[in-house]
Amino acid sequence: MSTIFQPTRLVGAIAIAMGFCSTTFAQDQSTEKTATLDTIVVTASRSEQKIKDVPARISIVEPQIVEQSPIASLPQLLQTDASINMVQSGGYGQTAAIFLRGTNSNHTLLLRDGARLNSNTSGAASLPFIDTTDIKQIEVLKGPASVLYGADAIGGVVQLISKTPDKTSAFITGEVGENKTYKSVIGADLAENGFYAQIRGQRLETDGTPVTDAKDNKKASFDQKGYSAKVGVDKQDYAASVDYSENQGYSDYDNYGNLVSQDFKNEVINLKGRLNVLDNLAIHARLSQFKDNLDQNDSPDYVYSTTQEAELYTKWQFSPAHNVLLGSTFKDIKGDVYSKNLWGGADVKYNESVNTIGYFVQHQYQQDGLETQVGVRVEDNDRFGTHTVGQGAIRYQVLPLTSVYANIGSAFRAPTTNDLYAVSWGANPDLKPEESFSYEMGVDQKLNDNIELGLSVYRNKVDNLISYQAGKLINVNKATFTGGEASLQWQQDALFFNTTYAYVQAKNDETKKDLNRRPKQSLTLTTGWDDGVYGISASVVAKSNSKDFADYPSTTPTINPGYVSTNVNAYWQATPMIKLFTNVENIGDVNYKTAYNGNGVYYINGGRIASAGVTFRY
Repeated sequence: MSTIFQPTRLVGAIAIAMGFCSTTFAQDQSTEKTATLDTIVVTASRSEQKIKDVPARISIVEPQIVEQSPIASLPQLLQTDASINMVQSGGYGQTAAIFLRGTNSNHTLLLRDGARLNSNTSGAASLPFIDTTDIKQIEVLKGPASVLYGADAIGGVVQLISKTPDKTSAFITGEVGENKTYKSVIGADLAENGFYAQIRGQRLETDGTPVTDAKDNKKASFDQKGYSAKVGVDKQDYAASVDYSENQGYSDYDNYGNLVSQDFKNEVINLKGRLNVLDNLAIHARLSQFKDNLDQNDSPDYVYSTTQEAELYTKWQFSPAHNVLLGSTFKDIKGDVYSKNLWGGADVKYNESVNTIGYFVQHQYQQDGLETQVGVRVEDNDRFGTHTVGQGAIRYQVLPLTSVYANIGSAFRAPTTNDLYAVSWGANPDLKPEESFSYEMGVDQKLNDNIELGLSVYRNKVDNLISYQAGKLINVNKATFTGGEASLQWQQDALFFNTTYAYVQAKNDETKKDLNRRPKQSLTLTTGWDDGVYGISASVVAKSNSKDFADYPSTTPTINPGYVSTNVNAYWQATPMIKLFTNVENIGDVNYKTAYNGNGVYYINGGRIASAGVTFRY
């Protein structure tokens, strides 16, 4: 890169111009800089609730953080939650696995406004290829959620809540960072008398960073572009919206020491509607489709995944304290896969689909400091038949500043199309769903108007885990996840501080050994100042050691060392129309190891990325 322009120098210059201020990235001059017990969420019950009323543990990645840096990827945003271990095999565009409370990466359901984003082939979401340009906030619901959302919500649910315009405006944002990283975003909003429309366009490109710590490692480049559009109407008696989002590009990745590349494209179409039949009875409907496609550029391999959903449910508020959700969801998942076998065996090739229909009911009670939530779901799958799950939860305000909660429930993960049809990979059409049973309890304590404490403990037991044995996938393994979380939040005017400590023991019940890539201890910490004009914040993510697989013929597991990474961010709302910002991710430039790749080689993180940008808004 030319010495005339270096992002690290620009970062320093902007920091000086801003009086060494760093950000919590508030778009509006808001007095609330961090999520509190009064923050509104929707994922836990499909209705708006304050966090303090949810009988479970839920956290959010706040709007300020999502808007902090356009170049921040979804895996980077999610690793700020201590209950999540994000294992990414390199930097931008590299494979990322989310381990929520120690559960498998395909045990966490990713949603965008209710539409499923998990791949039907691998079971996990393609996190590096999902753009967050039009996302308002990210909600992380911890614990089973299959009653409301069906399969794959064993560890929890991560939901991306998209923005809905509330005023007419337009903006353009540009950000430039190290490793020749650039991102530009342009958008416009219209809102008038309940009608709204929104459009966004974005482009990101980077030379990338080395994927592994091998001596001859190379940088893996990444390029994406996409757009989104939303139009709708929201009135007291009815609402309707159409939302479309597309992101496509290419990424290099490591393949046994060689860099190869792949093209990706994902798109979401989401149609939603609400009709208030009576003052206390509303009908909700949703039609959605998610496509997630990968094409290899160095081989004929491809993976195409399509999910189509139709959902209809009613919400009946039959008294001020009681409401009932009653609904049904139809889902068609399709996998179209081809993988050439380079070792002389049979190729993997299939084009198959699986249909399911689910019926669910949930009752909520809310009165006098008591909140209860009880639900049942029956899922009818055309491969494994009928499966039933249930959940019960309670939260009680025992004292004016103290509330306790407890919940118990079951969840399941359905076999993927790879599990059922990829014969050369050991597919088994007779597989049953993986099943979980968990319980949790916790307490939230406000010491005063400025300090909030939280404590929770949980245990999640998963049976019928799908495992590869003797050349075939079978339901055989069992695992138990035991842990807890402790949090502290403090805010005084523009100053804020919050930290969370998480512990989890993820154990294979058959071997009595810890599962790979699950650090037992995690700590996140964020502190700073934000008065709506200037902001400064620093955040820390710390992980303990974790085990990884052994090199054959050794049976001794390798170790992924623990690490500490620090980010610093800053902004200056120079005028109502101009905002300057700067971000330094991993300011210490720590090349920490994220996962073992074999033969003494580790995947490493992307290193330091310093960036600076500006937003012009009208």
